[in-house]
Amino acid sequence: MLELDLQRASTTPGPSDGDFRRWCELALRQRSADSEMTIRLVDEAEGRELNHTYRHKDYATNVLSFPADVPDDMLDIPLLGDLVICVQVVEREAAEQGKALDAHWAHLVIHGCLHLLGYDHIEDDEAEEMEALERTLLAELGHPDPYADDETDTPINNNFKDHE
Repeated sequence: MLELDLQRASTTPGPSDGDFRRWCELALRQRSADSEMTIRLVDEAEGRELNHTYRHKDYATNVLSFPADVPDDMLDIPLLGDLVICVQVVEREAAEQGKALDAHWAHLVIHGCLHLLGYDHIEDDEAEEMEALERTLLAELGHPDPYADDETDTPINNNFKDHE
């Protein structure tokens, strides 16, 4: 079971609660244990501040993931962590990349959830594994490959060049 705390701190509403739950449950279905997580939707000022504080980058980014650091003596707590998503950055990226807004939202939420599960894309082999899983999950939702250039169907790898 997923316990999702959705915090809407943005002046722009973003997707529905049901959409967030559906995307998270899809990304987390490989996890058999209960899961608790928070998604905080923020405006660019808060996104910039958090990105600066935690990554030393002075701009808002699309998604920040904060995996829970649970002490060993409390490992049975189902806390996965937090995602912070900047609504305006997501909307701007979707428009700039010519992607359907719903598909881009789904991708970012799934991508963030996978980070909370321990997936990463720093090393090429890790990136290939994570991206393959994202493609599979998004295809189940009826969304196209987020890493393909619509003109050529050539994979592109610039969506997450600078986020965490």
